[in-house]
Amino acid sequence: MATEFMGKEFLLKNETARHLYHTYAEKLPIIDYHCHIPPREIYEDRRYRNLTEAWLGGQNPDGSYFGDHYKWRVMRSNGVSEELVTGNADPYERFRAFAAALEMAPGNPMLHWSNLELHKYFGIREALTEANSREIYDKTADMLQHDPNLTVRGIIRQSGVEMIGTTDDPTDSLEWHEKLAQIPDLGFQVCPSFRPDRVVNIQKAGFIDAVNALAACVGKSQLRSVEEVIDALYARVDFFRQHGCRASDHGVDMFPYRECTMEEADDVFAKAMAGEKLDPEEAEKYQTTVLLALARKYRKENIVMEIHFSVSRNNNQKMFGRLGPDTGFDMIAKSMCYQKLANFWSALDATDELPRTIVFSLDASDLNQLASSIGCFQSDEIPGKMQLGAAWWFLDTRDGMEQQMKALGNLGLLGNFVGMLTDSRSFLSYPRHDYFRRIACNLLGQWVEDGEYPEDEAALKRIVEGICYRNAKRYFGLE
Repeated sequence: MATEFMGKEFLLKNETARHLYHTYAEKLPIIDYHCHIPPREIYEDRRYRNLTEAWLGGQNPDGSYFGDHYKWRVMRSNGVSEELVTGNADPYERFRAFAAALEMAPGNPMLHWSNLELHKYFGIREALTEANSREIYDKTADMLQHDPNLTVRGIIRQSGVEMIGTTDDPTDSLEWHEKLAQIPDLGFQVCPSFRPDRVVNIQKAGFIDAVNALAACVGKSQLRSVEEVIDALYARVDFFRQHGCRASDHGVDMFPYRECTMEEADDVFAKAMAGEKLDPEEAEKYQTTVLLALARKYRKENIVMEIHFSVSRNNNQKMFGRLGPDTGFDMIAKSMCYQKLANFWSALDATDELPRTIVFSLDASDLNQLASSIGCFQSDEIPGKMQLGAAWWFLDTRDGMEQQMKALGNLGLLGNFVGMLTDSRSFLSYPRHDYFRRIACNLLGQWVEDGEYPEDEAALKRIVEGICYRNAKRYFGLE
């Protein structure tokens, strides 16, 4: 007889796992320290009209696109026309097309995430299919339009979220963060995260515009040198810190490290600002100079440095030209930059300027190298100062999460792991934390039942609560 689909004991395959999850993990608050949700919608307490808006999104007034590109990829893989994926087709027809694609997705976490969201927020226990899509669409639309707990703030509160780390350009005014901070009964923190990619990634399109925007933001007509770029970034870090910033985030395709003099970096900067093409070695010199300077500033200001790499972006040039970035055309890349990352950390550690760091890779084959490399730079400042980040993006599957935790368990200390994050553009995505918690409890429970870890209740409680909540709360200075 088949087990109930996504029932109470979903993913909990042993008695110890069920005990750990229901006793310790299930009701813990959430620290969602990295995501891409817009703070303006939190301030305005947006109410969605239907699940198509909440899940699939569409086109913004400025021509860019918003929505969950995980779901868009599922639809495209089922042969759905782009008009139904991101276009202006009838909202129900778009939802129906997604439901039909979801039926074809055994093994894909999107099947689980979507149904967990229906369980959590709408009390719907039956699996979403094309056959019941009309009924589910109508029921959820009515609830989204009328249930007081299903505005954006209501969703956050009923999810038990204590802190949200948004992702923000250095030139952002942070006006919505300011307004949110003035609400006395908000019930959770919304903290900006410093994301200076456009000014760091000198080899990419838009660099000149990004530098000019940064100059204007700090009241200058232009930035003439790398030192002036760094000074401007420092000023913006100070501004972000004044608005509750606890983390920075750096997205690099491959991590750069190439030492150079400031004069050499200036030469590269001048060449780029003149619109000349750079070779990879030149780009690395500038990137290294700026990243080292920023890391030192993060250490001084007690800001966590997050690093994401091993990604190849915007691979479908036709669709990139049509829809722009972050619309579902990225892929895993193979990286061999572990030594560069270690050299970067070593240069900072030599002067006691290495900040708390979380490193994420999109390539599962990086996990052992990264788990071993962070062990070279731990210190007595805080347990787990250097972190192997949670399974990210294409890795945040059940297999990917287990791989990441096993790598950390094999080569580091799993008990000090700061746990899961949504990395999401959807306010309904918080059940991904529950998905992670079930997988973590199942893995730990199996080790206990196999005699690989002692059945020590106090230790297990500390580890489960730490991984799911308390370690992140301590790590980001929220205690």
